[in-house]
Amino acid sequence: MYHNPVLLKESVDGLDIKENGIYVDVTFGGGGHSKEILKRLGTAGKLFAFDQDEDAQANNLDDERFVLIAENFRYIAQFLKFYGIRKVDGILADFGVSSHQFDQAERGFSTRFDADLDMRMSKRNTLSAFEVVNKYSYDDLRNVLFEYGDIRNANAMAKVIVASRESEEIRTTDALKRALGQFLPEHKQHKILAQIYQAIRIEVNQEIAVIKEFLEQVPELLNDNGRLSVISYHSLEDRLVKRFIRAGQFEGEPEKDFYGNIEVPMKKVGGLIVPSREEIKQNNRARSAKLRIAEKL
Repeated sequence: MYHNPVLLKESVDGLDIKENGIYVDVTFGGGGHSKEILKRLGTAGKLFAFDQDEDAQANNLDDERFVLIAENFRYIAQFLKFYGIRKVDGILADFGVSSHQFDQAERGFSTRFDADLDMRMSKRNTLSAFEVVNKYSYDDLRNVLFEYGDIRNANAMAKVIVASRESEEIRTTDALKRALGQFLPEHKQHKILAQIYQAIRIEVNQEIAVIKEFLEQVPELLNDNGRLSVISYHSLEDRLVKRFIRAGQFEGEPEKDFYGNIEVPMKKVGGLIVPSREEIKQNNRARSAKLRIAEKL
């Protein structure tokens, strides 16, 4: 079961779709956003979608205007070029993990099930959660937990993981929970586990590096006045998106011209959009979603 797309109307509205334009949905999943884009495209319109998860290929859409590319969206420019596409009119991204991935116990994404430590979005990835938990140094583990999970006692957790795996490899999600039991008081267990899993998942799938590589390609790919519509779910992602739209880079100050004007490739369209109370009630996954829209200058 793939989730109902979050902020569906708002994110597709943000693309300001031209009937015969070329669009890209870089996070195809269950195809909800793609179906909505296709509804608004004319016969000469074209939609390309990306998804590296093998399970998502089963949702391919039977529409001659549509092409599903089974790759990570960090390679967006390279694969569009393969199809003869150098410029597009709009790009949509929804950085959330799909309900389908959480509900497949054996994938190891969910705190609800016992499963092998995996968490790979694509089975072709060589790095899995097992390697992160069992092979990373203390320093690397601490950094992953602190930076990607915002875990305050990352030092102590990393020490405990390193000590636990010395006597026996930590092979499953339950084994990891047992090893970290002292940090999981019952009233906060779910929240803390979610932070731990998020941190490991981001590391396994290089999610922050992927988002940066993707965003850096967007200005070059978009036609003038082309739109970017991005849904993020945690502050790390949202900060990257916000900063890139504002400054055209992730660190430091943007370039200024001779007159002191900032030169950036994109401008924001409207303000931050969050789901309505009604949408959150119907779909709990939506509660942390943030939508930002930008236009190529």
